[in-house]
Amino acid sequence: MFNNRALIGVIVLALLAWFASASFYVVNETERGIKLRFGEVIENDIGPGLHFKLPVFNTVRIFDVRVQTVDSSATRYLTADSKAVIVDSFVKWKIADPQQFYEATRGNIQVAENLIAPRTDEALRNKFGQTEMSSIIQERIAAESKDKGLPGKNKGPDTVEGAREELMVEPVQQLDQAMRDELGVHILDIRVKRIELPPEVTQAVYERMNSEREQAARTYRAEGSQQAEAIRADADRQRQEILANGRQEAETTRGEGDAQAAKIYASAYQQAPDFFSFYRSMQAYRDSFSGEGKDLLVLSPDNSDFFRYLKNPTPDGTSAP
Repeated sequence: MFNNRALIGVIVLALLAWFASASFYVVNETERGIKLRFGEVIENDIGPGLHFKLPVFNTVRIFDVRVQTVDSSATRYLTADSKAVIVDSFVKWKIADPQQFYEATRGNIQVAENLIAPRTDEALRNKFGQTEMSSIIQERIAAESKDKGLPGKNKGPDTVEGAREELMVEPVQQLDQAMRDELGVHILDIRVKRIELPPEVTQAVYERMNSEREQAARTYRAEGSQQAEAIRADADRQRQEILANGRQEAETTRGEGDAQAAKIYASAYQQAPDFFSFYRSMQAYRDSFSGEGKDLLVLSPDNSDFFRYLKNPTPDGTSAP
């Protein structure tokens, strides 16, 4: 009898333990859950914590609501002017409505990604179909400049990353609305890893880049030549002005000097006319006879006044006592 009671107690305890373990469940911070009763959703978007359910009658499905990534392969798209580009992209998404996600995919992440990928491809195809090749080329040129280490700017519409974000705004909005209605997921972003041109277009792009750089170089050289000519002409004009001013100042100074010298000579002559005449004659003799024997003077010493101080060395020209 005692053994039967003990066995029944053990069975009751086991049933209570099973009931407790089957009745309570935990939802983590990164998860959301739904409660079903015979396959019908009776509670949606169950938050983190410890929750209760009825065993057998209720089942719980828990979903990871962290950000997921769908990485697509490189795809060829046509632009608005019927030019081809190769785009490599990926999508960031997460579950927004667990019940709708469960009903659309039976809770299978792979099914959701298989549904998101073609809709992303369609959104990108439509967007690139509305974009001119020139915009893509300008973005490529900016990317090449950035890769070469040229100084960049803050992130904005004029930068490569900013341009890509501007390019993806409309596809993200359209895809997010569609996926919310169909799958109950939120499309956070469509990121373009790279935008490449097909091989047959790449050479044309580089030629256009070279042409633009050569045109810019010619413009800079022409502007430089024009500025050089202007600087050279201005320098020549300033040179002529400086030389003219210098010559004028030199002539003025020389005239003033000559006038001062004449004034000094006149004053000296007035003070001692005989000595001044004698001194000037001595200078004339020195200048005339200081050559190397190659100078020849034919003069009459008797009738020439030039030699009067050689015959009479006194200042007044009279004979010495």
